[in-house]
Amino acid sequence: MLAFAVEGLIISGAALAIGPFLGMALAQALGTSNGFLEFVQRSSMNVHLNSKAYAYGGIAAAVSFGMMLIPVLLATRTSIVGHKQQLARMTKTPLWHKMFLDVLLLGVSIYGLYEFRSRLKDVTSLGLNADDLQIGSLQFVIPALFIVGSGLLLLRLYPYLLSLIYYIGRKWWAPAWYATLIQVGRSIAQYQFLMVFLIITIATGVFSAGAARTINNNIEERIRYAAGADISLNSVWQSDATPISASSGPTMAFAQTKTTETASAIKIIHYLEPPFDPYRNLPGVEEAAKVFVNDSATFTAGESKGFAKLIGIDTYDFGMTSWFKDYLNGYPLYEYMNLMAADPRAVLISRTLADTMKVKQGDTILVGWNEVNEKPFVVYGIVDYFPTFNPNPPLGSVSAADPNAKDGKPMLIVGHLSRIQMQLALEPYQVWLKMKPGFSTTQLYEGIEKSKLSVIDIVNSKENLVLAKRDPFLMALNGILTLGFLISIIITFFGFLLYWMLSLKGRTLQNGIMRAIGLSLRQLLGMLALEQLLTSGVAIMIGAIVGNVTGRLFVPNFQIAFNPSTLVPPFRVVFAQIDFVRLYIIVGIMLLLGLGILGYMLSRIRIHQALKLGED
Repeated sequence: MLAFAVEGLIISGAALAIGPFLGMALAQALGTSNGFLEFVQRSSMNVHLNSKAYAYGGIAAAVSFGMMLIPVLLATRTSIVGHKQQLARMTKTPLWHKMFLDVLLLGVSIYGLYEFRSRLKDVTSLGLNADDLQIGSLQFVIPALFIVGSGLLLLRLYPYLLSLIYYIGRKWWAPAWYATLIQVGRSIAQYQFLMVFLIITIATGVFSAGAARTINNNIEERIRYAAGADISLNSVWQSDATPISASSGPTMAFAQTKTTETASAIKIIHYLEPPFDPYRNLPGVEEAAKVFVNDSATFTAGESKGFAKLIGIDTYDFGMTSWFKDYLNGYPLYEYMNLMAADPRAVLISRTLADTMKVKQGDTILVGWNEVNEKPFVVYGIVDYFPTFNPNPPLGSVSAADPNAKDGKPMLIVGHLSRIQMQLALEPYQVWLKMKPGFSTTQLYEGIEKSKLSVIDIVNSKENLVLAKRDPFLMALNGILTLGFLISIIITFFGFLLYWMLSLKGRTLQNGIMRAIGLSLRQLLGMLALEQLLTSGVAIMIGAIVGNVTGRLFVPNFQIAFNPSTLVPPFRVVFAQIDFVRLYIIVGIMLLLGLGILGYMLSRIRIHQALKLGED
């Protein structure tokens, strides 16, 4: 006992001395992570060690020391007779099987999922304050419980599947296959620990891949949706309002314009529309569109009145320029554009407006703003989402206790820009640009300067995406998910290799006898490969299934970290094929390397040595 304790102290002490510095190096590598198992050329993060790091390292070393001594302590209390009895009872039912631990874990995790989804739905639909729901440790613990519970449940069912396979082909199996099925079927209990290890590792990897891809994809879609296009520009229009000094910066000029409009609300301002073609001719521009936006337009629907966001567009240019995912509405965006193009009076309205004001397709609504008289438009379509429009109430704008909270959602009206300018008023619009692939932002800005365009505000989706990718939280999240999986797969590989090496050592006599009765080395390798397929292969398949299910159920809960009411488009779980290719390549290399080492060990077995071992 003392010898094992000294050995444990040496190992734990060495780990404590090296571990913090290794952890610091891994933490620095987080800055190069751009997604799950995806790295880019980026400067490393600034990391330093403090007393807390050593404290956590000391706790981990102490726990590891205790875990190393527990098997030794149990072994000292076991006699030779007791050990032989345990070997004879290898097929007994595991403790977790008797206690239905798998069912219990699944029940707890499903209840936690239901509870969290219910509260998350209120936050998303009602725009509750951030304090109404916060991220807690259970958000990470519950998926882990679900993975373990699902893996154990499928392992409970696996022996029945194995028996079915054996029964179906019992008259046709080759001797090697027959022996392997008998070996795995009768010794399933001894394989279960390894299979659980593999299931948890693979499921965690699939879950991590889905979580990283989903979070990165949703951040990208949110930025592009909020901008509406690759580039969005606001420019200065000449008018009969109070002139603005050219020395004012873009932000100041924009603020002064708003102030002037507010101060002279009674007086209608007349604007002179600047040329539009120079925007189309800017370097790197593929398409351009005029987009008029009024955030405080008024409308009348029957006897009901309200405020809505009014967007005026040229249907063809808008459809070619804007960024939009077709899955967000019932039909692709171009179909809504074609629907509107048939009638200059046609408008699209948001479902929030349709549901709140009881408006349906074919109804006539009056639209205007401020001192601009309302004019009639005809509803041609109802949409859930539209570029730049967020149908959810702003975060903290309403309270769950308010019975009319659901009536406070933003509303939208989309009409023809030409009719809005002719029937209502000519006011400044935004210019949206769709850029060619690989465009240079620097060249675009230089082109704007050379063309002497009076641009006062620019929203660049490309720059916003780069800034989002450099966010420390996102870099840390991607890095932790990647490094966590890589570390777990390395540990699993060594555990996998150690298990099978010990297993082959323990079955040297059995393998020697099989060689002696006429089985070739090729047949023995085939038996080993089939045994791997029925154990490790099945565990990997179960892990992939469990990881996929876990990701689709629990990854949506992470949206609370990004304020659900600002997440438009809706949070969507994304699994990319490239992530699974990387994952399975790593796992495949691990299995092939392990199988190669085991095959080499098997080829080194000498029949006379095995039989001599049996005689001893």
